Amino acid sequence: MNPRKEGQRVPEVTFKEFKVGEGWKTFTTKDIFDGCTVALFSLPGAFTPTCSSSHVPRYEDLADALYAKGVDKIVCVSVNDTFVMNAWAEDQDIEEVRFIADGNGTFTEGMGLLVDKGDIGFGPRSWRYSMLVKDGVIDKMFIEPEVPGDPYGVSDADTMLRYLGGEPPVDVVIFQKPGCAHCARAKEALFNAQIGYDELPVNPRILKAIPGGGTTPQIFINGEHIGGADALEAWLKTR
Repeated sequence: MNPRKEGQRVPEVTFKEFKVGEGWKTFTTKDIFDGCTVALFSLPGAFTPTCSSSHVPRYEDLADALYAKGVDKIVCVSVNDTFVMNAWAEDQDIEEVRFIADGNGTFTEGMGLLVDKGDIGFGPRSWRYSMLVKDGVIDKMFIEPEVPGDPYGVSDADTMLRYLGGEPPVDVVIFQKPGCAHCARAKEALFNAQIGYDELPVNPRILKAIPGGGTTPQIFINGEHIGGADALEAWLKTR
């Protein structure tokens, strides 16, 4: 890889897009980047596991926080055709992230981040990365390390938001059951810490799949399993 560097302009590329009821449209990188601040992230492929479960949803979740820090647009690029990207956006129920199909890999190649994934039958695809672009000029890049597989650790939405000076909101989910005293204790602790949460009824499949899952509550923070009320109180002390 020979990626473009901070301070350089993004490559000038023309894209093709198809929308039902609108037909084919043509637009350029100038239409996307000129006169605004764009948080762009690029990934290996639509409908792939990490891209669908983590990369895209987190940018969608943090859209308002990114806007509050000066981002005007959030863009996802993948070396897929427009029909695949349209279907993926619909499947992901996306409203804030604009999906752009780099079907020929022209933009990704211009970024110096087109890689050969022929070993898994993908052909040329984008390396996973993100960048902040201001008026067409790259302000900051977060490129995943060049190691085997599909690393995902620096191109995420949380990293982008922290670079902009924001702090990602805490996402808490509590699996609980009626009459559970420890569940009530956990919710009270979150209330006192001024942290919102979603509470869900006990899901036996989830509880059986995690350590200590035979008891309630079971608490997840930012997608990570924390444990019960005692574990939550310990976690709150570290904040």
